[in-house]
Amino acid sequence: MQVGTRLLFFPAKGEVISEPYGLVLIMSSWNYPLDLALEPLVGAIAAGNVVVIKPSESAPATSSFLAKTIPQYLDNSAVKVIEGGIGTSQQLLLQKWDKIFYTGSSGVGRIIMTQAAKHLTPVTLELGGKCPMIFDYPSVSSNLKVDNLKTTVKRFYGENIETLDGISRVVNKRHFDRLRNLLKDPQVAASIVHGGSFDEQKLLIEPTILLDPPLDSEVMNEEIFGPILPIITLKTIEESIDFVNSRPKPLALYAFTNNETLKRRIVSETSSGSVTFNDVLIHYVCEELPFGGVGASGMGRYHGKFTFETFSHEKAVLRRGFFPDLSARYPPWNAFKMEFVRVGYAIEYFNLLLLLLGLRRYPTDY
Repeated sequence: MQVGTRLLFFPAKGEVISEPYGLVLIMSSWNYPLDLALEPLVGAIAAGNVVVIKPSESAPATSSFLAKTIPQYLDNSAVKVIEGGIGTSQQLLLQKWDKIFYTGSSGVGRIIMTQAAKHLTPVTLELGGKCPMIFDYPSVSSNLKVDNLKTTVKRFYGENIETLDGISRVVNKRHFDRLRNLLKDPQVAASIVHGGSFDEQKLLIEPTILLDPPLDSEVMNEEIFGPILPIITLKTIEESIDFVNSRPKPLALYAFTNNETLKRRIVSETSSGSVTFNDVLIHYVCEELPFGGVGASGMGRYHGKFTFETFSHEKAVLRRGFFPDLSARYPPWNAFKMEFVRVGYAIEYFNLLLLLLGLRRYPTDY
């Protein structure tokens, strides 16, 4: 890509060339196991890298599908899929990579960053975390009263655990137990106003609504990844900004409001990977917007052209000839040369011309 350069560099020309990092490791998560493996892969290949994909062992069917299918369509010397558990991931992280792209928990993200630092390997970390939703219900036509929410949940998914329909089962027994344990906390259990039933054999959890669970409980501090919705009530909607800012920076922040002043304050006074007003999740499929976290929710971004940029090193190239090559650039230094340097760095082109023509006075006591 050609870029303009200052007149000071004339007749030099500048450009930025995107070059591949080289050998890339993509470690995908289980929650969107196909998309989180293939979307970064597309950008990495487009940028010219060779790629190793490590799918999540928590989604074994998708992992097996990727391992069997990708070699049928892509050059096996350029793209490989390596299956395995934690031990395999640990062995992969011992190797030297030119770029690591990871989607998953912040705990594993810290481990990956630590291992990458040993080789000064750049990383992109999409870590998620809690994604709050601000609902300013007096300013919109919808109603978030708990009874209305219960009615909607029943209409969408069924009356109880026996008639549950249209909802995915939990990915495996370990995560099922994790979610069940979140609700076993006595204070959390006391906050359940809807749902809370389980079907261990089918790994199903009834959509569960919590009203004002303790803020220090695990359910309020860990990414849930299950049909559990905590609702925190505040005295005024403006308090929501302080509430968001009191917790780790989220991957996404949602707000339902028609209050334009509140919208401006949310954008300017909070920090998050993204902000979506009056909807949820759709920013994820908007290829024109970057997707990524900030702070505890990650670093770097991808989607669309941003994925290509994530897997590319932007190399600066400056092209010039041997003329002109002004002697003022070289020692021995004197007052004229020091003034030349000062005026040049200040981009005072007119004064620079006067200086070169001998028409500008300058200090002689540099």
